[in-house]
Amino acid sequence: MKFAIKAIVAAFCLIATLSTSDARGPYGTINVGNWKGGAYTHDQSGAFTHCAAGAQYASGIYFAVTIDNKAGWSLGFAHDGWAFANGQAFPIVLTFDGQTPFNVHGVPLSGKLLQVPMPDNSALIAQFRKAKTMTAFTQGQLFQFKLDQTAQLLPALANCVATVKKGGVAAAGEFAVAPKQVAAAGPAQPNAAPPKGRSVNQTGTGFVVSASGHVVTNQHVINGCVGDILGNLTGEAPLKLRLVSSDETNDLALLQAPSAFKEVATIRGKAIHSGDTVVAIGYPFHGLLSSDFTVTTGIVSSLSGIMNDTRFLQISAAVQPGNSGGPLLDTSGTIAGMVAAKLNALKVARATGNIPENINFAIKTGALRDFLDNSVVPYQTAVEAKAELKTSDIARNARAFTLLISCTATEQSASAKKSSE
Repeated sequence: MKFAIKAIVAAFCLIATLSTSDARGPYGTINVGNWKGGAYTHDQSGAFTHCAAGAQYASGIYFAVTIDNKAGWSLGFAHDGWAFANGQAFPIVLTFDGQTPFNVHGVPLSGKLLQVPMPDNSALIAQFRKAKTMTAFTQGQLFQFKLDQTAQLLPALANCVATVKKGGVAAAGEFAVAPKQVAAAGPAQPNAAPPKGRSVNQTGTGFVVSASGHVVTNQHVINGCVGDILGNLTGEAPLKLRLVSSDETNDLALLQAPSAFKEVATIRGKAIHSGDTVVAIGYPFHGLLSSDFTVTTGIVSSLSGIMNDTRFLQISAAVQPGNSGGPLLDTSGTIAGMVAAKLNALKVARATGNIPENINFAIKTGALRDFLDNSVVPYQTAVEAKAELKTSDIARNARAFTLLISCTATEQSASAKKSSE
């Protein structure tokens, strides 16, 4: 990127002071998940100005949270492709976990940097503190952010300000607050057992990728599983699968059966194109709609996902909860991707007032092949284009390598999985 991450981070140092002078830092460290940051001082006077932490997203957006020395909070967004005009404030709709949206105004601090003030006593920051996801809708574009570990990040930033104001930058260290200190305020109950959710059946889809019995699926399909993970082909007894490796960032998981399967999926060697026909196969709402897999067709609508995430394809083939981890096939029956998610229509409707239709996503084969290479799993690749098949033939062939993935999970884990689909 031309607009280097270091330059973006330096630009965010200006958010608290809104000056044209550079800030110095970071002093100390804030390491909470993907959030990185620390304390900053004014370049000329050396006075402490603020604490900040940010995270880089695959779309190229850098997202940061700051708190100044007067306890003023703000959000910051930067992207190399943006070109804001000075004084060009414009409305933004922020929605947290699909709740009531907030209408705010973004203030450009530079051509590529945008600030959203977040008063400490506002309902906005109250929602931000506990949210797991956030969407931002502005100028006809919808951006989505995961807010993992925000409950730990905000106390770390507050601790940073309190520590530096008391002891100066010489007192700077690791500002992250221990998890037990992040717990919501309330009377201590040292003998209280943690609440247990009731057990539920969690299902998804997977497909065979190696002659050694390796199966791939989405990481969120097996996340939170307690006990055995089972996989079974249509009409056959379930097999116990062991978890070999997983990649939460790219939402991929590798499982292995105790014995080999008769058929193995072949992964497309060349990238698919916009407009190409695709077939999605999986087990949506297993046991409610059907015990057999379902087949839907569509096209590749876009070669990138939400916020231009190039790891994903956007597809029009209809998918539902349970399709996750299933094969996305081209017209020759080779793997063109892995079905990953369905855009949450209710959340988008709350944010935009419009209900989206047929907006679904699949992980590209490039990310899948990299995952298998890193896991040292041999797989079959189709370099040359094969003859086109009827959809019925594609489905018949896929039946031999597409599995229903199921496990027992707590109700909380299943709810988290549902929210990601």
